[in-house]
Amino acid sequence: MMLTPVTAVPYFEERGGGATTVLMLHGIGGGRQAFAHQMQPLAEAGFHAVAWDMPGYGHSSIVDPYTFETLAEECIELIAVLDPERLVLVGHSMGGMVAQEVAARAPGRIAALVLAGTSPAFGKADGDWQRRFVEERTASLDAGRSMTELATQLVALMVASEASDSARKEAIDVMSLVPPQSYRQALQALMGFDRRAHLPALTMPVLLVAGSDDRNAPPSVMKGMAERIPLADYVCLERCGHLMTFERPAAFNDVLLAFLRRVATTS
Repeated sequence: MMLTPVTAVPYFEERGGGATTVLMLHGIGGGRQAFAHQMQPLAEAGFHAVAWDMPGYGHSSIVDPYTFETLAEECIELIAVLDPERLVLVGHSMGGMVAQEVAARAPGRIAALVLAGTSPAFGKADGDWQRRFVEERTASLDAGRSMTELATQLVALMVASEASDSARKEAIDVMSLVPPQSYRQALQALMGFDRRAHLPALTMPVLLVAGSDDRNAPPSVMKGMAERIPLADYVCLERCGHLMTFERPAAFNDVLLAFLRRVATTS
């Protein structure tokens, strides 16, 4: 079996073509496979669908220091390689935070932004809640358990009660592939992330997608974000937890495609 080597520029998969490139950025427990249900529908709709492996994930080299600033610069390098005519960034969870960082650093490159199941801040780097969050998510690894065991534990907490067995399994399978070192470093990067003050500066069209049962990025948080962004649309997917691309892919795709078609015809 041939293995694809890690790459200097973040690794990505692509499908389709067209004037609009949709670059999808996954969350802390993901990988490019987190958008497996979006790639083909986007391509069939006439968009250039791209999903990356965040640095340290999949086939992408890890970076040092592992910070949002560095992750954003890596994403900007990938955008330069793709050289899109029109770019829409789609970020889920931590990927939504990376997308916000990219938008702050290279706003002229982004025609529109989709923020799904994310937030504008993680809080104080030395906050008790933030420290407990990291400790709870590394305790299993510290005890010698595998990423598969950790994924089984966490996915059950992140999805809605109505999530199908197949959706749960897919999410566990994807998270199981995350290298423990990368997972730990990504958790540490979350500490202190805060882009709340920058929300009014997001002047491109922005779609915010929440899950009604999401406890990681509650609808109230995402609705509050939308109220501070000038050209924001807010949608809440019912009976959906944090892992919306697995739990309700058809509903997520409908909302995403409607937004992309509007952006493509107005920009």
